[in-house]
Amino acid sequence: MPSAHLACFVGRPPPALVIRLIAGEQLFRYSAPRTHSSMANIKTLIEEFEVADLEDGSKLRIRAEHNTEMGNRSVPGVQIHYLGYIVNYEPLAVERWAYQASKKGEQVHLLEDQSWTVHQDQFIKNSLVLSNPPKARVEVKTRSRKQPVVKEYELPFKIDL
Repeated sequence: MPSAHLACFVGRPPPALVIRLIAGEQLFRYSAPRTHSSMANIKTLIEEFEVADLEDGSKLRIRAEHNTEMGNRSVPGVQIHYLGYIVNYEPLAVERWAYQASKKGEQVHLLEDQSWTVHQDQFIKNSLVLSNPPKARVEVKTRSRKQPVVKEYELPFKIDL
């Protein structure tokens, strides 16, 4: 507990407090206990690639990163960056997606709300592959390519169904 009570001052603080602050006196000796290590998230690039569209000269750029702290539990996971969006493959979200896939009987679950599928001939599809360990899958298709470019990234955790 703090050694002194905090008061809310409107306007100026009382002169005695100002004198104590100027003198450098330590007014409060309370510090919150640490509940976890103070290690910061470390992002490591797994892969970055571009798929060019010869139709208009545009490029679809994808970046996959490994993170040491993700989600509510601050556990390792993978992020996929595309078109200014980020898909977080962290345990809680992956468990929820795996449950949805198991209800549908899918081995590869398309993350429709995390994908860019406005056009049939040009898209970025993010999926969860139910394997051991689970994988993040990215499919990128442009108008000038006949087949999409497919990349898979192992997730640094296991899920139980």
